[in-house]
Parts: sequence; structure tokens; C-alpha cells
Amino acid sequence: MGIMDLFWIFFMVAALQPYFRQRMLEAARARLIAKIEKDHNSRVILLVHRQETMSLLGFPLMRYIDIHDSEEVIRAIHLTGRDVPIDIVIHTPGGLVLAALQIARALANHPAKVRAFIPHHAMSGGTLIALAADEIVMCEHSVLGPVDPQLGQFPAASLLKVVEEKPVAEVDDQTLILADQARKAISQVEEAVFELVSPRLPEDKARELARTLSTGRWTHDYPIRPKEAKELGFPVSTDMPEDILLLMQHFPQPVQKVPTVEYLPIKRFRNKDRT
Repeated sequence: MGIMDLFWIFFMVAALQPYFRQRMLEAARARLIAKIEKDHNSRVILLVHRQETMSLLGFPLMRYIDIHDSEEVIRAIHLTGRDVPIDIVIHTPGGLVLAALQIARALANHPAKVRAFIPHHAMSGGTLIALAADEIVMCEHSVLGPVDPQLGQFPAASLLKVVEEKPVAEVDDQTLILADQARKAISQVEEAVFELVSPRLPEDKARELARTLSTGRWTHDYPIRPKEAKELGFPVSTDMPEDILLLMQHFPQPVQKVPTVEYLPIKRFRNKDRT
């Protein structure tokens, strides 16, 4: 065996290593999901969006809730018996309103109990999906977010404010068209939130929550923590199971050249016996 033969063997092993590592990670994830389903006696569905890296240029590419996600989640719900509870783990910055609302309505129509687990964050469309659950389980520092519509790079509520504060003669046609779309989008999202929360809240409280989340009271990235979520009317608990947190470790961020966070992955407690 010559030098070139050794080189090609090394090259092939190095090229296949990421593939086998990914397959091993997926197998470990499947085993853990099966264990959680058995322990919780439920169907476990994961909606997890991590930041990925483009293969050549290295620019960050964020993933969002899209139609493919809604198709897959709805299929999982259809494969679940009507008497089987659903545990959905949500970790996402949000995405398409249409896709998120399809998922939310499918969960809301499931007869058995639905729990939404938020280990870290479920913003925008992720919050819309969580609103369909009978219980939202968060960690102490997990966050939800407003669901006010965004039209391109502009918040719908801000477009309406521009039209309200400027004379119509000074507003260009494109802005007027966007403002018209913004008004419709806000109304549609508000009605969708009301539809999702009205089965468990009095009508006035449901309407207030829908208006608060959809009309631009905060910036779109405003973090709603568990305490505030409870005050607003979310069915929140903070009893996060350890197995859900362990499951999130099986969705690692793609490896970068230099890690931005590093620590020893073991529990650490103060030794009270030491003097």
C-alpha cells in the first residue's frame, strides 16, 4: 500500500465522518424520543430550528417555521390516536403565519391533552403554536413573544401608525397599500389568537390577550417570561422535565471554528462538607 493509497483512505474516512456522526446523533435522538413517549404515555413532536451554516460561504442562515414544517407536524398529529396526549417541544424564532396557524389549529382540534414545552424560546409563530396547548411548560428563563404581523421588514402596527400620523397626501401609494395589508393582517391574527384561547378563557380576557399579542404593544422580539405570561392568561407552568432538556442536547448548534460558549457539561454543586 503506497502513500497515495493511504491518502485516499484518509480522505474517504474524513469525508464520511460527518455523515456517520449525524446518523449516530439521529439514532440517539430517536431512542430518547421513544423513551420519553413511553414515560409520558404520549406522542412527542419536535419543532426545533437551529442556526445553520451555508456549506461554502459560511454565512449564517436562520431556519423558520415553513409549510414543510406544518405538513410534517400535521401528519404526526394525524398518526396519533384521539385519546393519546401530545407533547410538542418548540424551539424557534417564528416563521410563516400560515404554517404556524395550521399547526396551532391542528393541535387545538386534538381531543386529548396537548402540552407545549418551551426549553429556551418560542417566539412569534412559536408562541402562536403554544397558545393552542392546554398547558405551556417553560423553564425559569424561557421566553415567548408577541405575534404581531410583520410585512417584509416592517411591523404591521408601525405601518398603520405612519399613515395615522401623516397627511394622506404626504404618504406614497406603496405605503398606503402596505398599511391596508397591515390592517387586515393584524385583524386576522387577532381573531386567530382569540379562536385559540377562547375555549379556556372568559371572552373578555381572551379578547384582551389577543389584542395585546397582535397589535404591536411591544417590539416583535419582546421576551415574555413565565411570570408575565401567567399574568396575561397563558396556561403556564415551570415544571420542566429533565428529559426534555436532555433531548435539546441532541440538537447541537453546528460546530464553528471557535466556540463562543464553553464549560464542562456536568452538574456542579458546592461541597458543604468542605471547610
